[in-house]
Amino acid sequence: MRIKVHNTCPDYNSYRAASVKSLFNVEQGNHFTLEADLPVEEVPWRIGLVIGPSGSGKSSIGKRLGEAGFCFHQESAWPADAPIIDAIAKDGNWQDVTGALSAVGLGDVPSWLRPYHVLSMGERFRAELARIISEPPAKIVIDEFTSVVDRQIAKVGAHAFAKAWRRTGGQAVLLSCHYDIVEWVQPDWMFDTATGQLARGCLPRPPITLEIRQCGWEWWPYFAPHHYLKLPQMIAATCYVGFIDGIPVAHLAVSTRSRYEARACRLVVMPEWQGAGVGLRFLNAVCDMWRRGKNRYGIPMPVLFHTSHPGLAVALRRRPEWCQVSARLHGESKIRSRESIARSARKRGKQSPKSGYGGHFRAVQGFRYMGDRP
Repeated sequence: MRIKVHNTCPDYNSYRAASVKSLFNVEQGNHFTLEADLPVEEVPWRIGLVIGPSGSGKSSIGKRLGEAGFCFHQESAWPADAPIIDAIAKDGNWQDVTGALSAVGLGDVPSWLRPYHVLSMGERFRAELARIISEPPAKIVIDEFTSVVDRQIAKVGAHAFAKAWRRTGGQAVLLSCHYDIVEWVQPDWMFDTATGQLARGCLPRPPITLEIRQCGWEWWPYFAPHHYLKLPQMIAATCYVGFIDGIPVAHLAVSTRSRYEARACRLVVMPEWQGAGVGLRFLNAVCDMWRRGKNRYGIPMPVLFHTSHPGLAVALRRRPEWCQVSARLHGESKIRSRESIARSARKRGKQSPKSGYGGHFRAVQGFRYMGDRP
């Protein structure tokens, strides 16, 4: 598709304008011309990237694509009195929405329960991407892609969106002035407005080196605000923290369930790294160490892992290293729990409590790490 951009404005000749023309030897500044030959009519492709400095014609190209049948994306109108989980795909399946939020890296469950206007800029960026994934048009242009977020969130968020978007089967043209996302988006084609050059083919994503350190609970306060459950620390647990370039990005605790079986809990991935695949790599690596006996007991142990996070449960079901072993829609009987606690209290001569545990409707799914299977 051949795109010609020719923008004009009045040729001002005020004293200051004339002085600038004379000083810098510029005859006029009221014309801008750009030509681009984009492969948007070729098949198959899923993601194209138009990149270049500000003022180089990216938005003008996007508008021409909008005239050619692409949906030019603008920030959605978000309700001020509803959480984002209710605002995205209102008529769709809410579990598909949670999947979209997780897919673009917004896996921080408490943020799902907040309205859009109270979210951080990084969370807003990913919420917008989740809305696009949940309600995908066949063709879309997204301007100022990753421009409003810090560069770490931009790179990981771009990668997460690219993975999720390719599953929709649609075509997206991303417009951005930041070259640091190119290898993370891995576009099928890229047009650089600074050079006028068109490049085809995906570039390899930069490698992510994850260092795992064994520790106690000293790092947990750093991760706790991002865990969706508020529970006491696991008894006799061994904790692990994953670091990337010296920065803590993931946490997991493992404790013995019996003499020959372990249980992993408190998996947390920091928001700026959600969507990059770090969490599952980290979980697999720690569970594999325990399966091979690389633990403080020196005993090979299979590891059980339970989660209520629908996106994580779907990811584990897809992986051959994991086998689902349970799925419960609610907790234990709260009445039975209260009676059991009361009996224990009476034996110790203490006053019986008025409450118990359980009674919730939180679906918990259990998985066992099986390791690499032939």
